[in-house]
Amino acid sequence: MKISKAEFIKGVIGDDYGLKDNLPHIAFFGRSNAGKSSVINSLVGKKDLVKTSKIPGKTREANFFRINNSFYFVDFPGYGYAKHSILERNKMIKRIFWYVEFSDARPKAVFLIIDANVGLTALDRDMIKTLKANKHQIVIIANKIDKLAKSAAGKQLSSIKKEARDIPVLGYSAKTNEGKDELTQKIASFV
Repeated sequence: MKISKAEFIKGVIGDDYGLKDNLPHIAFFGRSNAGKSSVINSLVGKKDLVKTSKIPGKTREANFFRINNSFYFVDFPGYGYAKHSILERNKMIKRIFWYVEFSDARPKAVFLIIDANVGLTALDRDMIKTLKANKHQIVIIANKIDKLAKSAAGKQLSSIKKEARDIPVLGYSAKTNEGKDELTQKIASFV
């Protein structure tokens, strides 16, 4: 699959995730600072489609991007950023959980982006548990793989795959596009 067109459609704060065209959703979740925005930008070949920030936790809304006029990437706020108030953090987490548990706009797949250096965190494990309970298709993207030496990257990916068990895990680098072909093929299989 080649992504030839990508455009921002709308940002949502709240629970109005439905769009009248009924195109499928591919959702992106992950901790703050795992590189969700950078992964999406690298996939679409644009540096500024999704706004990135050096300050983790800056995104506060679910952003919808129409891809090739045939499906949406939905970029959710990162969860778990410590400098937000607990109230603000909990609001963001509730929005994500509402989308995966109750929204009529059910995603075709959820791509959980983690930092390859860090691996799965307690928050990631909670997210996986909720996604599995609601029978979502999950793929883990171990981003920032370029920051590890080859041998260390292999060991870290093996460790993540072992913990993830039946969930596919893809090594990825938003910086170098390592893993991009495999990731776009995986997305194409869902849409």
